[in-house]
This record gives sequence, structure tokens and C-alpha cells, in this order.
Amino acid sequence: MNTEPLPLDEALASFDALWSPRVVTRVNDYDVRVAKVRGEHLWHAHDDTDEFFLVLDGELRIALREPAGERTVLLRKGAVFTVPRGTEHKPSAPSGAAILLFEPTGTSSVGDRHDDVPDHVDATTGHPLGS
Repeated sequence: MNTEPLPLDEALASFDALWSPRVVTRVNDYDVRVAKVRGEHLWHAHDDTDEFFLVLDGELRIALREPAGERTVLLRKGAVFTVPRGTEHKPSAPSGAAILLFEPTGTSSVGDRHDDVPDHVDATTGHPLGS
């Protein structure tokens, strides 16, 4: 774990890969991850954990499949949203975005249940910053 302050803009500038989160720090048993995103992710669900999103730059859309039907939430810069555990969701960012995620260490970026993983999505539990 980094014991010095870490500017998030520097962390984001250290990599170019899309949909490939980097772990910037840990809090207890949770990863704090940053990612650059553009286009669509995939439908997936995390059966045992909620997923927290904070938009650092740009806009992120999250389509949700809920008991009442499908809906999409729009998150602008500075907005936060938590997808409840077990909820199928599909993030997208047509114009691109930078996001921060907070989730238990070891959580897969494609969840426990998901569609086929497209080539542009990195199925990972988070990469160390600088990799």
C-alpha cells in the first residue's frame, strides 16, 4: 500500500488501457480502483457485493435490470452511485470517462455472472498501479 499521497490525475495518466482498473490503495479489505472507460462494458452482476462508482471526469451511464424493469442512471462528474449486490448492470461511457470504484479485494471486473467478455474489456481483479 502506498504510504504517500497519490494525486488521482497522476494515477490516471500512468496508463491508457480502457476498462482495465488499477488499484490505487486499499482500505481494510477493499480496493480503491481507478479506470478509464469508453464505449460499453457488458451485462454482469456481483452476487455477494455492492459496487460503488464515483465519476472523476466525463459521464458514465449504468443500465440496470431491476425487478420493476430496466432503467439507466446517468452519472456526471462528481456523482456517486452504488449498484446493489445481485443487480445486473452494464456500464457505458459513449464519450469516455474516468471513474473510481470501491469494492472488496478480489472482486472481478466482470462479476460472478456475465455475458461473453468482449475483447475490449479486461476481466481482472484489478492491476497494480504502474502495470
